[in-house]
Amino acid sequence: MVNLMPVRPMGNSRIDAGVIGLGTWAMGGWMWGGTDEAEAVAAIRASIDQGVSLIDTAPAYGLGKSEELVGEAISGRRDEVVLATKCGLVWHTDKGNHFFDEHGQRVHRYLGRESIFFEVEQSLKRLRTDYIDLYITHWQDPTTSVSETMDALLDLKQQGKIRATGVSNVSPDELEAYVAAGPVDAIQERYSMLDREIEATLLPICRRHGIATLSYSSLALGLLSGRIAPGRVFSGDDQRNDNPRFAPENLERVAAFIAAIEPLAAARQATPAQVVIAWTIAQPGITYALCGARNPGQATENARAGTLSLSDSELAEIDQAIAAHLAGIGA
Repeated sequence: MVNLMPVRPMGNSRIDAGVIGLGTWAMGGWMWGGTDEAEAVAAIRASIDQGVSLIDTAPAYGLGKSEELVGEAISGRRDEVVLATKCGLVWHTDKGNHFFDEHGQRVHRYLGRESIFFEVEQSLKRLRTDYIDLYITHWQDPTTSVSETMDALLDLKQQGKIRATGVSNVSPDELEAYVAAGPVDAIQERYSMLDREIEATLLPICRRHGIATLSYSSLALGLLSGRIAPGRVFSGDDQRNDNPRFAPENLERVAAFIAAIEPLAAARQATPAQVVIAWTIAQPGITYALCGARNPGQATENARAGTLSLSDSELAEIDQAIAAHLAGIGA
């Protein structure tokens, strides 16, 4: 096993995890044009082999499919993994607010106490484990008080079913409310070279309270991987089909950015995607970068970015390339 990846503490939870985490949204298939289950399991195992400890999933990723694949992949290796999953997007009840439809199921945002207790048991079964390291509220539910939600999470922690509490897709006010009812060990938010809003909104709160930050979409749905050429067509229900970020003019801007950082990547014997990931984990306040992978090759490439430490001058060079080529690519 390769295990040279730096580790960082997950807030005040006494949990440490490697700086690169594996995100498994695409493995659920929904909004990603389907999934190859065997390749997904192999990707998870390859990540662990490369020293990745943090594996992130959620029930909503394929209505339990992603969790099932993670559970299969980590069987016999549970002690090598810091396992994160989520609650709050549900299809067993119509309480809360309707959020979206997935494979004919109406999915609601709901974080009521009884629902969280139901969800955790379902996740434990799918993941083939008796505890979850980091349990995260996936999207926030305006119909349930933060205090009720946090009380449920703290009770699960007392019972030993979860080790740490996290929140995702929160506003600053929501995060402050959770902290007041807390503790909160981690947040998980969208962050990349194209998505830096939390630097001014959530990260200052996290610094004040010692909260770790997991970035998701660290490669901006693959846009910053350097592998999506202008003219690329996505299959099935892949969300990138109608995402304006993947318009031809933006793909050309990204291609110019990749060309600008390629000499740096080559000098460090790295790929442009690895440089992008290494830049992400070097940003102040970003504790872990979650990176999606659908096959062992992608998983291995992402994991090896964890051992790439960029110098101040290299970071400055990358920042110049971001300003020159990526400014103006909208959400």
